[in-house]
Amino acid sequence: MRILLLGKNGQVGWELQRSLAPLGQVLALDAKSRDYCGDLNDLQGLAATVQRFAPEVIVNAAAYTAVDKAESEPDQALRINAEAPAVLATEARKLNALLLHYSTDYVFDGKGNAPWQESDPVGPLSVYGATKLQGEQAIQDAGCAHLILRTSWVYAARGNNFAKTMLRLAAERDSLNVIDDQFGAPTGADLLADVTAHAIRAARLNPQLHGIYHLAAAGETTWHRYARFVLEQAQAAGVVLKVPSAAVGAITTAAYPTPAKRPGNSRLNTQKLQNAFSLRLPDWQDGVARMLKEILEK
Repeated sequence: MRILLLGKNGQVGWELQRSLAPLGQVLALDAKSRDYCGDLNDLQGLAATVQRFAPEVIVNAAAYTAVDKAESEPDQALRINAEAPAVLATEARKLNALLLHYSTDYVFDGKGNAPWQESDPVGPLSVYGATKLQGEQAIQDAGCAHLILRTSWVYAARGNNFAKTMLRLAAERDSLNVIDDQFGAPTGADLLADVTAHAIRAARLNPQLHGIYHLAAAGETTWHRYARFVLEQAQAAGVVLKVPSAAVGAITTAAYPTPAKRPGNSRLNTQKLQNAFSLRLPDWQDGVARMLKEILEK
C-alpha cells in the first residue's frame, strides 16, 4: 500500500510515521520537504505531489491550528483547512484513493452537556472552526472515499502542550488559575495515530465504513481538573512545585477572554467509531499519565 502522509512533524503526524509504517510504503512530507511538495499553502504543488506519487491512501495530518491567530488570518486558515483538503479530495477521487482527514469539535457551537454525535447540527464559533467545517464539506462534496476523524484536546509528549505549560507555570508562579467551565477529553496523538492505522486497514477492506467519526479518549474533564491531575502526577513523581495541585484556582471562560470564542462543551460521543471498528477507547487519564511519565523522566 502506498501512503502519502502530510504534516509529518506535527504532534499527530510524528506518531503517524510510526503507526502507518507496517501498512506499506509511507511518503511522509511537511511544508519544508523538497523532492515532493508537502506545503498546504501551495495548492498546485500539492496536486502535483498526489499525481506523481499516486498513493492508495492520503493521510492529512496538517492543519492551521492557531485558533486565536486565525481570527486575524482568515484567508490563511481557509487555504490550509479547507482549500488544501479540497485539492487532496479531488485528486484522491481521480486515483480512487482513500483520504483520511482530521477535524475538530470546534465545528459545533459548544452548547449543552451531551456529547456531540456525528449527526448533530454544526455551528462553529470561530474562524478556525468554520474553516475546519468547510474542509469537511469540501471532502464530502468531492465524492472521494474518505474517513474524517473529529477529535479534541490533542496532546503529545513531543512539542508543547497544556500539561507542560501547567508544569512550568506551577514551578514559576506563586498562584495559578485555570478555566473550569469548558468540558472535554484530553486525547493523545499516539492514540489518534494507532486508531488511524486500524481504521485505514478496515476501511480499505470495507468501503461501507467510509464517513465521519468522533475520536477522543474516554471520560471527560475540565481544563482546571486536567491541570490538577497533571500536577498531582508530578508531585507524586517528586517534582517540586510552587503551586501544588490543591491550590490551583478555578475560573470561568469569561474571566479569560481570547480573540476566538471557545466551545464550553467539547465532549464527543465516540460510540459510532467504537462499534464500526470494534475498538475500546481508553480513559483520558491513562494516556496523560503515560505522557507525563515520559516527559518527567527526561
